[in-house]
This record gives sequence, C-alpha cells and structure tokens, in this order.
Amino acid sequence: MSEAARGVWGAAPPRASTSDSGPGSVDVDDVRAARELLGGVAVPTPLIPSRVLSEQIGGPVLLKCENLQRTGSFKIRGAYVRIARLSERERAGGVVAASAGNHAQGVALAASMLGCKATVFMPVGAPLPKIAATRGYGAEVVFPGPTVDDCLVAAQEYADECGAVFIHPFDHPDVVTGQATIGLEVMEQCPEARTIVSPVGGGGLLAGVAAAVKGLAKETGGGDVKLVGAQAKRAAAFPPSLAAGRPTQIGIERTMADGIAVGRPGELTYAMFTELVDAVVTVTEESISQALLLCLERAKQVVEPAGAAGVAALLEHGYAVEPPVVVLLSGGNIDPLLLSKVLRHGLAGAGRYLVVRCRLKDRPGALVTLLSELAELGVNVLDVMHERMAARLHVEEAEVLMHLETRGADHSEDVIGRLREKGYTLTLS
Repeated sequence: MSEAARGVWGAAPPRASTSDSGPGSVDVDDVRAARELLGGVAVPTPLIPSRVLSEQIGGPVLLKCENLQRTGSFKIRGAYVRIARLSERERAGGVVAASAGNHAQGVALAASMLGCKATVFMPVGAPLPKIAATRGYGAEVVFPGPTVDDCLVAAQEYADECGAVFIHPFDHPDVVTGQATIGLEVMEQCPEARTIVSPVGGGGLLAGVAAAVKGLAKETGGGDVKLVGAQAKRAAAFPPSLAAGRPTQIGIERTMADGIAVGRPGELTYAMFTELVDAVVTVTEESISQALLLCLERAKQVVEPAGAAGVAALLEHGYAVEPPVVVLLSGGNIDPLLLSKVLRHGLAGAGRYLVVRCRLKDRPGALVTLLSELAELGVNVLDVMHERMAARLHVEEAEVLMHLETRGADHSEDVIGRLREKGYTLTLS
C-alpha cells in the first residue's frame, strides 16, 4: 500500500512476529479442514460485480454476498466449526453465546444441528427479527444489558456457573478458522484480487480471511493482497487499540451498525491484525446508510448496516485502494422498520429526500398553489402536514411540513432556490 494510501486509511498496524507458532498464524490446512467440516452446512456464497463501485474507483469491485449465507450472515461458519469440535461431553452440557444477533443465530442453528442446548445473551433493544430467528432455531434468549459487552460478561458468568461451553463471537481459533473459509472462496472466485475490504467488529471475520488469503499467497508465491477493515466511527475499538499496542476498551456510541458495535478487540484477533491486516478505517453513519441504499438499489442485495461497512469505506475512500477489490457483505439481517429509516437516511444523504417546513398565507388555494408549483418542478410529495394554529404563526399564516422526493442533490437545491424566489419561507429539517 502506498504512503498516500496509508495516509487515507490510517497507519498500518504494527507488525508482530511472523513465527509459525504465533497466534496470528492460522494454518491453511486447518482452514481447508474447516471447509470440509462445513460441507452441507455453509453454502458457498456468490461474488457479484458492482458496476457503480467499479466506476467510482476506476477498477473492478466485486461483492462477496455472505448476506445470502444460512442465517443471513457469515457467523454460521465459525459457530458450527467451534461447536462441532467440542467433545460429546462438552456438547451435553450445552453452549452459551453473546451476540447482537448474527452470532446468536449462527450458534442457535449450529447447536440445533449438532444436538445440544444453546443459551444466548442478547442486548436489550436487539433487532426483533434477530431475536425471533434465534428463538426459532431453538435457543433460549436472555437480555442482560444494553451492549454486546454486557452480554459477553453475562454469558461468561453463566458458563462458569452452569458448566456450559462459552462460544465466543470472535476470539477463539475455531471460530476464526471457520470464518477463514470465506478467504478460500474469495481467492478461488477472484484469484486476481488485490484488496479485500471487510466490516470489523471484534475482528474474527477479517482475521480469518487475512490468515487464509496470506497463507495461500505464501504457499503459492502469489501476489500480496491488501486486507482492510472498516469500523463504524461511533464504535471503532481497533484504531485506538493498534495505537496503544494492546487491546483497549472504548466507550461506544449508538450506531445503526449494531452488528459491529464491539468495545474491545479480542486478544487473538488483535494479535492476528498486527500480523496480517494492512489497515483499518472508520466510516460515518451517513456513509453506512448510503452504502446500504447502494446495495439495495444497484446490487439488489438486502444488507444490514454492519454488513455494508465495507461498501461505506469505498464510498469514503475508494481512491486509496488497489483494484480488483473484493468487499465482504457480512450480513443481511435487518429489521424492516429499521430498513425504512436507514433508506430514508441514505436518500437524504444522497440529496434525494427533503423534509421542509414552508410558511404560506392562510387563504383558500394557497396549499394547492404550492403543491402545483412542486409538481411543475418535478418533485414527488410523499407526505404533507398542514398546521394553521400555533403560537409561532401569525394570524394570517399557515405552515406545512412536507416530505419530498427529488432526483438528487442538484435538483433539491434547484427546488429550494425556486421556492424561495417565489417568496416562500423555508426551513430544512
């Protein structure tokens, strides 16, 4: 990666020892064995080209659709490998997990397939479809607190008290090895890939993919593939951890990307990042919402906000990557109500959705005139609220709150300018 690119993506992680006995060296043969174990369980997911992203960065971009995986995310891979490698005695005692939803579903399904009881701790406010799906796979669901970190603590305490095996969402070699099977698929589907961009929460997905990809390159003498992680800016634990030289706990803010809202990297995944991952970038809520909208409109893929973080990274910093680029869509489990809100957020960010308060004279025909003028400007009026009696209004005034759909940022600016030219007082929300 060029020095200019490093300046955009942030400093590369400090390199750890490359000894084969180190925690970052996941053997490619172990990953191949995990893929055999996952035969008939995890499906090989498609790699589809994105013309719009390819045009933006000036080279091929392909999307790895783990949103189409069983349970709607990549998590079944690591969960199944971990539980399958338990002894019969361990499985008889049951398993316990902590998750915002995707790992929960992966553990619940894997446990049901392998005949053991699963208890899952999920944060209060977890998306309802993820809760319903986890229960649908047969797991008992418990809500100990508002964050994934609260759930991790509660799940570990439950494991210590009840003897169940704790299935960590990212910080265990078997889990990482299961996720690493995605790396094998990517390099088989796109051997010419030069950059892989992945969402990052605790780091298990990208750590595994990096181990597989760089291990294959070492075996075959292939070219160097850059591995880039994308974290939500409001929940980005890796950059401060890498700067500090150790896994560091941070306070996370509320983010739509709940699936990657993890306050501290794992010991294993942190060590693997320092050895194998080239850079980590943070992305804004606006970029995430626009990425989700792009996936839906242009790629016809339903992706949850966390799963779209890699696409958001290209939207913000696409000029800093080397194509061909593979972007991992890590999951597609999104509440329909949240989807509608995020899409509106993305449309607003793209300048295609306006919320406007407009003052007008309180006289017959005034609202009809305003709506007619909007129609002439090619605006689609989605909703109108008409208010005539409020302390902020003069006796002869009325106010309408309008939700408008436009053709883009330039069209929106033109509409606002034209209405103001006609004497309307506008307030943008």
